[in-house]
Amino acid sequence: MYILGLSCFYHDSAAALVRDGVLVAAAEEERFTRKKHDQSFPKNSIKFCLNFEGITLDQVDAIIFYDKPFLKFDRLLETYFNYAPFGLRTFLKAIPLWLKEKIYFKKLVRNEFKNIGEKIPPIFFSEHHLSHAASAYYPSPFSDAAILCLDGVGEWATTSGWHATEGVIKPLFEIHFPHSLGLFYSAFTGYLGFKVNSGEYKMMGLAPYGTPLYTKIILENLIQLNDDGSFQLNLDYFNFTKENEMFTDKFVQLFNHPQRNNENEILTFHKDLAASVQEVTEIAVLKIARHIKKLTKSENLALAGGVALNCVANGKLKKSELFKNIWVQPASGDSGGALGAALAFYYQVKKYPRSIEKNFQMGSLLGPSFTNIEIEEVLKTKNVKYHFYSEYEDLDKKICVEILQGNVIGFFQGRMEFGPRALGARSIIGDPRYQNMQSLMNLKIKKRESFRPFAPAVLKDVVSNYFDWEADKDSPYMLFTTKVNDSMSLPAITHVDGSARIQIVDEEIHPRFYKLLKCFYQMSGCPVLINTSFNVRGEPIVCKPEEALNCFMTTDIDILVLENFLILKKEQSSELLKNQWVSAFEND
Repeated sequence: MYILGLSCFYHDSAAALVRDGVLVAAAEEERFTRKKHDQSFPKNSIKFCLNFEGITLDQVDAIIFYDKPFLKFDRLLETYFNYAPFGLRTFLKAIPLWLKEKIYFKKLVRNEFKNIGEKIPPIFFSEHHLSHAASAYYPSPFSDAAILCLDGVGEWATTSGWHATEGVIKPLFEIHFPHSLGLFYSAFTGYLGFKVNSGEYKMMGLAPYGTPLYTKIILENLIQLNDDGSFQLNLDYFNFTKENEMFTDKFVQLFNHPQRNNENEILTFHKDLAASVQEVTEIAVLKIARHIKKLTKSENLALAGGVALNCVANGKLKKSELFKNIWVQPASGDSGGALGAALAFYYQVKKYPRSIEKNFQMGSLLGPSFTNIEIEEVLKTKNVKYHFYSEYEDLDKKICVEILQGNVIGFFQGRMEFGPRALGARSIIGDPRYQNMQSLMNLKIKKRESFRPFAPAVLKDVVSNYFDWEADKDSPYMLFTTKVNDSMSLPAITHVDGSARIQIVDEEIHPRFYKLLKCFYQMSGCPVLINTSFNVRGEPIVCKPEEALNCFMTTDIDILVLENFLILKKEQSSELLKNQWVSAFEND
């Protein structure tokens, strides 16, 4: 049985294909269109999933959309009417699109595929938070689990709690719009000059540079946190119907600072406010977690929704020891909803038995890959000088020698990652022991703010020697922060507060990246590498060899590895470097 899950029309459109309850392929539309957080119908992602499995659309048994458009439309209408005349511009922009396309999703799907001439499978709709819950629970290694879904808003729910036992997910509670922890966080993201639904991780990265001086003001004026985990926003300060501003003038007056422009200097105030918002978010998450622990008595917690990508809050949650085990969906945002919708239909609706596997998520390496033949054709077409290594062992030794000389590597291997984190398939890597490596990568390669931290990839065998982390706990998806051990000097991956967002590399989950790390450990005595996403600011992570070459040629990356090919920047002609490449990054 083939189930195709889809998410689109808000942000991070994606498709995921499940065969007999097993995840076989998934990808975000942005990787194909090169439009970051693309919300359009995921036709390219769908084609990839079908082609990967070698099937046509008429072989798919069901298409599942990740939420219920009519229910979401009901929420939008009620919200606009309640806030009228405020939000009129957004209303006039959004409603025609809904009336034309979004609430007629079945018709839209049929129109997208009618030129293919294939029979359209039956189309079903999941609820938004059920899709998140399924994406968190079914790929997890748990039979019994509490599930928390925290995001901006689905149809009406913004926060939901669930209890799963023996493959069945049951709802426990919901908090409804406009009271939303995700929108609360996003409002401050916009106020601090970052792009909403894109720059939240920037605010999280900025927070350790500040002191949470405004926590009390926020708790007294903006959000009420109750002991049972519920919360209410003071709507005098927020207005989520506005297109460009999610807060009112009263919000600005409370902090006595104008909204920061993206290009303006980041002041101490901005750092302190970011620290305060992060602290309030962590307090809220812990209260909700305590409540669901009380309700379920479970030792296991599964997380999804956009707020679940807040790795600092996840780290605090793990440190609290409320739960023995925590598993976070690596594609926790709307893209993961496509996966969850398909799994919810297969297990919840069709009620097929569930088998628990450690690596159900397949390391989240679920996207396209490219053969050496395909890559060599691109290299020859572009007149790129290259070296071919028939054995990975020899290639890895060469890569490690270059890293030890301070060089930065673009690493393109195997299937592309599903979710926002690069995990060693589309990564930029370097030596974390170099003092200037963080600033070099931020300014000359990533083209982004200097305060942004980089994550370490570390061998599972020795993780506890370098980080405050138990050797028997997994973190393969870079979704938890923890402290770097004081005795270790890893300046390029150690944030200002002494923390790092770790990726623990397990040979079973990611054998290719594990072998490279093992080689570096043997040659350097250090089992840690910097691992950041292979892209520049404003651009999605690279998908194809051509995009990797473009990023390589227009940045200060020294070496590019495309499967078994190694390309040295210093060996390329000046004409090639100057004339054939256009910088892909843009300000966001």
